[in-house]
Amino acid sequence: MECDIHTASFAKGNSHMIRSFAISAALVIGLTIATPGSVCAASIEIEAEGPVVELRVTETVEAEPEFVTISAGVETEAPTAVEALRKNAAEMSSVVARLKSMGIDGKDIQTSTLSLNQRYDTNRETGERTLRGYAASNRVTIRLRKIEESGKALDALVSAGANDLFGPSFGLEDNTEPKAAARKKAIEKAIAQVTQYADLLGYDGYEVLEVNETIRSSGGRSRAGTVRAFARAVSAETPVESGTISVSTTVAMKFQLTKSDDDS
Repeated sequence: MECDIHTASFAKGNSHMIRSFAISAALVIGLTIATPGSVCAASIEIEAEGPVVELRVTETVEAEPEFVTISAGVETEAPTAVEALRKNAAEMSSVVARLKSMGIDGKDIQTSTLSLNQRYDTNRETGERTLRGYAASNRVTIRLRKIEESGKALDALVSAGANDLFGPSFGLEDNTEPKAAARKKAIEKAIAQVTQYADLLGYDGYEVLEVNETIRSSGGRSRAGTVRAFARAVSAETPVESGTISVSTTVAMKFQLTKSDDDS
């Protein structure tokens, strides 16, 4: 888990209320960037002299996806484990060869699941189970850099023998720019809100006491929904629409309302 925590000392108010503080008595910002499944936060004690306003603002921006991920698998059954594995290896080799023939780099094809399980038949009257054979399953995850070839790839996978497909899902190689855009929108909205609070309550400005940020990416599903592929060749290319990726940031900010020295 990576977490970037920055501390800084500054004060912010209106144009005639800029103050500076030494680091020991500074207004401290704990900047937290959280990824799904992980949280990293700074625990900071802050003493405020004036009224404190706490705001939580979420903003979202849309970005064009840069790649698509498809999961493809082959499941085979046979009376013996060795035969099931041998049959599965042959069919999966055909699937991988088909992918590489489309120009997909080997580094973008990764085995994600490999399993071997027993298969039983159950007598409904007696409940007795009889070993029928073995099922071997092999699944790979494919990353396509050319999103427009998603439909072609899905059809090629089915034609090559893949009988267990899931996807597509879309992603970004680098979400730095959409994160920055969402952050800017969220902070601008928070500043506008605290400025209104100051005006309504008779204060001249504000000082930032604390900032916490959480960033999430979501969406990335095809607008047409999840593609359900069947173990048969299709006569027309499967339609796939990439849609957009939603990048959201939630900024929690704590402000202290201030008055100018003339009013204090």
